Amino acid sequence: MTVELIGTHQLFGGEQRKYRHFSEVLHSEMTFSLFLPQAKPEIPLSLVWWLSGLTCTDDNFSQKGAFQKYATENQLAFVIPDTSPRGSAIPDVDAWDLGQGASFYLNATQEPWKQNYQMYTYITEELTQIIFRLLPHLSGKESIMGHSMGGHGALMIGLKNPQRFTSISAFAPISNPSKTPWGKKAFSSYLGTDKKSWKSWDATELLAQSSVVPPIYITQGTADEFYGEQLVEHAFLSAAKTKQQQVTYQKAIGYDHSYFTIATFIEDHLKFHSKHLLH
Repeated sequence: MTVELIGTHQLFGGEQRKYRHFSEVLHSEMTFSLFLPQAKPEIPLSLVWWLSGLTCTDDNFSQKGAFQKYATENQLAFVIPDTSPRGSAIPDVDAWDLGQGASFYLNATQEPWKQNYQMYTYITEELTQIIFRLLPHLSGKESIMGHSMGGHGALMIGLKNPQRFTSISAFAPISNPSKTPWGKKAFSSYLGTDKKSWKSWDATELLAQSSVVPPIYITQGTADEFYGEQLVEHAFLSAAKTKQQQVTYQKAIGYDHSYFTIATFIEDHLKFHSKHLLH
């Protein structure tokens, strides 16, 4: 597989890179971004996955997330996938919350999506292999985090792979997509109308069924325009309480759904991940 470096920027002594490759899993040309901090031999280099939200690409977080300084201080490499396959040959609809830019990080089972929308396998297998070939000096420890739809993806992928991911965090996640309008729309399109099949992609359902759960940290702004309808935390936190699992839920008073909120609280999230990655 050819992986082409198409851009690089230096900041805080590290490098923000952008790559392009053809995905055999998605049958699509894909881009992803990768941040490499300046090496500190005394601290092992760990890997954090960032999953972005609806309508985003891999550029949004790399340009607006304000994470690179703290990633350098804590020796965290960041990989940022795109949010879906893309291109004129890829199925799409005239809606911002379904199709291109809105994969929900799952493996679709329905037409016309199932040939291309296999983002779960792409991230957990194909892109993982690429990253570990590019970065053979990684410590082997990984964490995962994301925002909104990407928060759903981080919770879902982390809970499906608890032995792999040391910790999980999310900003304004869709934590119970089976019960919210965005999730119902996406799941019925990608997975079909049998709601039993939705459970394996819903973080609240996964948490309720899990015997091993990594530490979880969530930040939700109270002025988020989607809070209360699309972003409802009660069922997820109830499942955590029932399972006696470690979930830290932070309500950020007056903060909204934007990258301003992410930039404000990203240092706290990276301290959280670093604590677990270094132990």
